[in-house]
Amino acid sequence: MMEVLVIGAGSIGERHIRCFLQTRRAEVSVCDVDQVVRSRIEADYAIQRSHPDLGEALAAAPEIVVIATPTNLHVPLALEAGRAGSHVLIEKPLSTRLEGIEALNELAAGDRPMIRVAYVLRHHPALSAVKQALEAGDWGKPLHLTVVSGQHFPTYRPAYREVYYARHETGGGAIQDGLTHLLDAGQWWLGPIDRLVGDAGHLRLAGVEVEDTVNVLARHGDVMGSYHYNQHQFPNESTLTLTCEEATVRAELTAHRLLVMREPAGEWEVQSWPQLQRDDVFVAQAGSFLDAVEGRPTCSCTVEEAIHTLRCQLALLRNFTKNDHTKWEEPVHE
Repeated sequence: MMEVLVIGAGSIGERHIRCFLQTRRAEVSVCDVDQVVRSRIEADYAIQRSHPDLGEALAAAPEIVVIATPTNLHVPLALEAGRAGSHVLIEKPLSTRLEGIEALNELAAGDRPMIRVAYVLRHHPALSAVKQALEAGDWGKPLHLTVVSGQHFPTYRPAYREVYYARHETGGGAIQDGLTHLLDAGQWWLGPIDRLVGDAGHLRLAGVEVEDTVNVLARHGDVMGSYHYNQHQFPNESTLTLTCEEATVRAELTAHRLLVMREPAGEWEVQSWPQLQRDDVFVAQAGSFLDAVEGRPTCSCTVEEAIHTLRCQLALLRNFTKNDHTKWEEPVHE
């Protein structure tokens, strides 16, 4: 059993606690400054220890630290935990700014500690199946990717006004909160985005001023892509459609289906996972990180990959804050 410390016991931290426990490969402790939150976690889960102070928590020398705090705290906490000798899983996105990321990348480049970023869509079976088929060349060269995703945020995240989401400085807004998952998924399939242009706006969500709607055109080398995301539509849907030379492929994340069509006006070949629950993907992510710590292969996002996605986010946020929606950005050259 590995010793896992989760820093931050809000909604995503609680999910990490629950899902690491479900692997049956980890003993879990928690660190949070809020006594009420810690007491609830202690009552609801079989945790080993509860800490109000980070120094005290790291002094216990956990093998793994999971960082589930507001985004602006991710990098300094990851550096502190990694330098203390723990392996680190950082909740997405990596940061809200570039300060400290090169030091973190240098720390992650060695044999220890293992540092990864929790882009959980990589562990969805439909996206994993597409990645494996692309690596095998089953459908020929990828040509064009269209991503369309949205949900009614007040229904699924009713506390959005009171948490990190309300401010860009703490990781809020559609670009940093939800679009970042989709950008990572596309780059995992196709390689890094080297150019992008975006249009973002606040159209609907009450009580905040951050963007809730984003449209992006992107180039993954020769592959053209578009990403469309909003947080106010009524259906909860996420669809990634990839056109290759020899097939069109569609991953329907909320329906847990993968569809493949191999000839014009043909029939869809359908693979589905009807019993899949939201926690299942997080349990798979936890297991994959435990595998990585034990020296086995993992698809978890590297710090270097997460830095590139961060640069994409910052390029899009520049356009939003300047109300400039016409300039192609090269996120690698910050």
